[in-house]
Amino acid sequence: MPATVASFKIDFYQFLSPDGRLVGDAAPPLAKDFDELRRLYRLMVHTRTFDKKAIALQRTGKLGTYASCLGHEAVHLAIGSAMREEDCFAPMYREYGAQFVRGVKMSDVLNYWGGDERGSDFSGPKHDFAWCVPIATQCLHAAGAALAYKLRGEERVAVTVVGDGGSSKGDFLEAINAASAFHLPLVLVIVNNQWAISVPRSKQNHAKTLAQKGVGGGLPSIQVDGNDVIAARWAMEEAIEQARSGGGATVIEMITYRLSDHTTADDATRYRDSEEVDAAWKQEPIMRLRNYLLQAGEWDEARETELEEEAVAAVNAAVEEYLALGKPPLESMFDYMYAELPHDLAAQRERALEELK
Repeated sequence: MPATVASFKIDFYQFLSPDGRLVGDAAPPLAKDFDELRRLYRLMVHTRTFDKKAIALQRTGKLGTYASCLGHEAVHLAIGSAMREEDCFAPMYREYGAQFVRGVKMSDVLNYWGGDERGSDFSGPKHDFAWCVPIATQCLHAAGAALAYKLRGEERVAVTVVGDGGSSKGDFLEAINAASAFHLPLVLVIVNNQWAISVPRSKQNHAKTLAQKGVGGGLPSIQVDGNDVIAARWAMEEAIEQARSGGGATVIEMITYRLSDHTTADDATRYRDSEEVDAAWKQEPIMRLRNYLLQAGEWDEARETELEEEAVAAVNAAVEEYLALGKPPLESMFDYMYAELPHDLAAQRERALEELK
């Protein structure tokens, strides 16, 4: 008879049902911390209002290609709000909610997607990484930061995210291996929004979960309802505390849904059924948290109206700041590439300035 060498399981966590009710009897303290839940709800609404405005700016030629975060708000706010200022965040390209809670300004995000490298010199922690469009390379950046913290003996944690499609990239798997081999203070979040641009989760990988990819590296790995901000925040806090206290890395698969196109250069109606999207809207995170607060008597229509007006005002102010900055100088297309320009690019820079004159 063969002996079992190893076995594993992946636990799934959800504390808030799609209709906004607490489920089970083991909800974390956050479920009754209504001050913090209202803060998270406000940030989620601000983020969605910003997202809608950014798409409108792109459609009217005032912004470049933009990656929407519609439907991801709970995941992103859970990540950002669970981190300390001294921790390091290595994002992909749509984690605006996480960045907003860490001090990045809305106008910084608009500057970046407007093609202005000044947007990458954003407000907030200077040790956070900028947006990363190459798929999954940010996971290795985070692993490197985590290794530095360990070598220096600093109680800091690196956090990174990757999509369901990006979790198939070697960079992500190599980051898992490094985190395991070096016992790194790292949290790797798979934001499983069901679609890698036009490729559905069902065609990407036939494993029952994506979280189990961490098991191959010997990392504790769980799956969480990413539309449940209570569960998502709890999972992040647990993983970050484990990493900070020397317990090593964790992989968390957050299950959510990309309610938008992949970017404004995409048209998801060409490959996605409307019935699927309609069903996903019934699971979305903002409505879920709002229903919970309403049922608990911790929210009302007056507060909702005030919040909507507040969010619109904040976003409009950010747009004005972005538009007032003006176009970046021509030479900036060269100046942010190297510490010292190679001779051929230096010559191009001079020629471009001469032609501008």
